[in-house]
Amino acid sequence: MVSAVEQSRKAGYSHGGRRQISRVVIIGAGNVGSTYAYALLISGLVSEIIVIDRNEARLRGHIMDLNHGVSFVRPVNVRAGDYEDCREADLIVITAGAAQKVGETRLDLVHKNVEIFKQMIPQIVATGTHATLLIATNPVDVMTYAALKLSGLPKNRVIGSGTVLDTARFRYLLSEHCQIDPTNVHAFILGEHGDSEVPIWSLANIAGMRFSEYCPVCGKNCGPLRKQQIFEEVKNAAYEIIKGKGSTYYAIGLALVNITEAILRNEYSVLTVSSLLEGEYGINDVCLSVPSVVCREGISKLIELKLAAEEEEKLRQSAEVIKSVCREIDLS
Repeated sequence: MVSAVEQSRKAGYSHGGRRQISRVVIIGAGNVGSTYAYALLISGLVSEIIVIDRNEARLRGHIMDLNHGVSFVRPVNVRAGDYEDCREADLIVITAGAAQKVGETRLDLVHKNVEIFKQMIPQIVATGTHATLLIATNPVDVMTYAALKLSGLPKNRVIGSGTVLDTARFRYLLSEHCQIDPTNVHAFILGEHGDSEVPIWSLANIAGMRFSEYCPVCGKNCGPLRKQQIFEEVKNAAYEIIKGKGSTYYAIGLALVNITEAILRNEYSVLTVSSLLEGEYGINDVCLSVPSVVCREGISKLIELKLAAEEEEKLRQSAEVIKSVCREIDLS
């Protein structure tokens, strides 16, 4: 018979009932899932990483490879698992799904991945988990909406990686162009993680100085055309990467670690994750990315920025693009 103390230890609790470990379950050991697992291993954020994948040979290989590196990082237990492990998870990250191929948009993946979610989400919910669901599967806004509807979980606990990566790409390209450290560049990409995403130029700034004020004095004499070129590079980045090496995974793996850190450390960080809007920006019943305060409970609140009229209209158009796809899928 297993003692109560041993049961508590397995569940991650000390004698006093305080949770001692942080447990992340990753569902999907493809390029994104395995890269995220590796980045999470290096980060030292968690005590236990559990990976679930129906391809047992691939899963076994990843677990072996990751475990061979544990002597180089902070103490962590890495193992293969099953859906029952979701019960005591602090965070469940879903990366499983069909991968985007050359010539495909993210929205082209929707029907295949919704069918996968119909099998997966009920098994997660059946465990009675209290974890937040973090969705990385594309098209991420549609899949976040599908996960929310299929799970019946509170909206704050079902979030997508959204435009966290797009925002990072935007800040990087601006930093390269302006020759400023990217940590001093503040700018957002909102809306769909995809072709209808919206760059928020009106609020972009360098160390608090709006671009409308910074550009005239920087000496490069950039006009609207250069700004559009930078945005096109952001929007088309994934297509270029897929054309070159088949799929994107390094940067999204790091973006997922960034979101994980905000959740597990209860940071109340402002991130452009995807979640359900219910009236914000005049948008209802769709998941898309706006600045959101991310903490241990998932999302504590959404922040409504004062956007330029053109940006706000483009954000609503982006919402309509996602809604039109959601209307085509069967979530029954």
